[in-house]
Amino acid sequence: MTSDSVSDDAMPIDDYLAEGGKLSAPENAPARYRAELLRLMATFVDSEMAGASGFADMINAAPGIEARIAAAKITAEKFAHARRILTVMGDFGADVARYAEHLPWAERLPRDADVGAKRHGGDMRLSVFHYPFTGWVDAVVMNVLMGRATVIQLTEAADGSYQPLADAFLEILPAEVRHAELGEEGLKRVVEAGKAVTTAQASIGYWMPRVAATFGGVDSGRFRQWKRFGLRRTPNAELLAQWQADVRGRLKPLGLSA
Repeated sequence: MTSDSVSDDAMPIDDYLAEGGKLSAPENAPARYRAELLRLMATFVDSEMAGASGFADMINAAPGIEARIAAAKITAEKFAHARRILTVMGDFGADVARYAEHLPWAERLPRDADVGAKRHGGDMRLSVFHYPFTGWVDAVVMNVLMGRATVIQLTEAADGSYQPLADAFLEILPAEVRHAELGEEGLKRVVEAGKAVTTAQASIGYWMPRVAATFGGVDSGRFRQWKRFGLRRTPNAELLAQWQADVRGRLKPLGLSA
């Protein structure tokens, strides 16, 4: 099905999208759909901006030049991913040129703050990106856990009903997979060196519930709305369970537990 098949005599747009239909341009998007689509895109862009800005502070904390190169690469690519989705938002009138300037992306709350899954401040970043790092090991652990969450969430979003956005997410996905792999490689080096293993396990305990919150509530009105428009398919609880099993399987060989 394509957006060209929708007409005044066709099925209602919600049914069309829920059954796998695709839209291809802003002029095809009804107002309610447009609002939800922009919300989804802003959440991704703001999370990439905030995530990259926070991780940039860790580059010089990385042990050795190779680790610093990897950290710098992750940071640069996350900014590039934000720019890629911003180009899609620009088709809907977003001010792409000035988007990066209007909020303090590196700003963080105190470590012991508890915002759950709520938004905070003036942007749409996921709540996990409001928390600061305590050092390199903590940043690596967060990169592993959130990296695997991002892969699962992007895989889901890449099947969405707005084709230009789905295509953009498919372009971004391989790099996000590599970011998660780089995090795992860094964590493996920490464990094999016998250093900071206790710190790594404590960081896992800190970040697990905060990353879990990025999947949303079990009974989420937002998910129901996105499913109605074909922007999401899989319930939050299923994606969360998939992520939990994934990270536990990756941490266990390292002698770590989630």
